[in-house]
Amino acid sequence: MNMHIITGMSGAGKSLIMKAIEDLGFYCIDNMPPKLIPEFGKMYEKTDMVSDVAIVVDIRGGDFLDEFFPAINQLEKKKINYDILFLEANDKNLVKRYKETRRKHPLANDKISLLEAIKLERGKLEKIKNQANYIIDSSDMHPKQLRDEIQDLFVSGEEHEKLMINIISFGFKYGAPLDCDLVFDVRFIPNPYYNSSMRKLTGKNEVVKNYVLKYEQTQTFIKKLEDLIEFLIPHYIQEGKTQLVVGIGCTGGRHRSVTIADKMVEILKENNHRLIIKHRDIDYDGKK
Repeated sequence: MNMHIITGMSGAGKSLIMKAIEDLGFYCIDNMPPKLIPEFGKMYEKTDMVSDVAIVVDIRGGDFLDEFFPAINQLEKKKINYDILFLEANDKNLVKRYKETRRKHPLANDKISLLEAIKLERGKLEKIKNQANYIIDSSDMHPKQLRDEIQDLFVSGEEHEKLMINIISFGFKYGAPLDCDLVFDVRFIPNPYYNSSMRKLTGKNEVVKNYVLKYEQTQTFIKKLEDLIEFLIPHYIQEGKTQLVVGIGCTGGRHRSVTIADKMVEILKENNHRLIIKHRDIDYDGKK
C-alpha cells in the first residue's frame, strides 16, 4: 500500500486534488484526525483492497493537528510507506479565492480577519511543510495545471522538483507585475511593432517569432538568462523557496516579451523544470 498524506493551506486546492486523485482510482479520506492514520495504515496494509490511499489532514482538525508528528513516527515504526504532499499558495491568491467563493476560513472569526487567519495557519503548518516530500505552489495554476501536476506526481512517477517557475510576459507601459522575483527588460531587441505587417500580431505568431529570434543579441540574452536561472534554482530550493516568478517585459507586452517568455519555457521544460506561463498584456492591443 502507498499512503499519500495531503496537507497545506486552506484554499490552496486540496479539494480539487482529492477529486483528481479519486478519479485516478485512489481510496481517499478527507479530514482524518492524525491520531487515526497509523491504525488505518496498519489495517489496510494487511488487505489487498486498495494499493493507493490519499488522506487529507489540515487545519480543520484543530488541536488534533498537534498529533501529526507522533502519527508520522508511528507510521515509520510500523514500516508503513508514506509521503507528504503540501499545497501552498501566496496570501494574495488565497484572499482572492476566499472572496470569490465567499467561504469562511477555518481560523477566521469576529476577532481574526481573513488575512490574519491565513498568516496564523501558515505559521501552524510551517513544520509540516518543512517535512513534506513534495510541495506544490498553486498560486498561479489553473485547475487543469494542478491536475496535470498530480498526474505527473502520482501516476507518471516523474521526478518532482520542489520549485515551480512562473514566467510572465508583460508591457512596461502597464507596469511590472508586483509579485516578480526577477524582472528582465527586453526592449533592447528591435521592436516588431514598427513593422506595419506585424503590428497587430503577437509574439506567438511565427512571423514575429522569427523576427525577434533572428537577432544575435536575442540569442545571447536567452542563453545568459537560461544560465542564470539554472544557477539560481538549486539555491532557491535550498532556501525553501517553492515558486520563482520571472517577469519578462517589453514596451506593450505583445511581441518581444511574449516570444522570449515562450522560448524560455520551451528551454526550461527540456531541462525538466516545472513551469507556468502567463502573457499578462498580450490582448490589450495598445489599450488598457
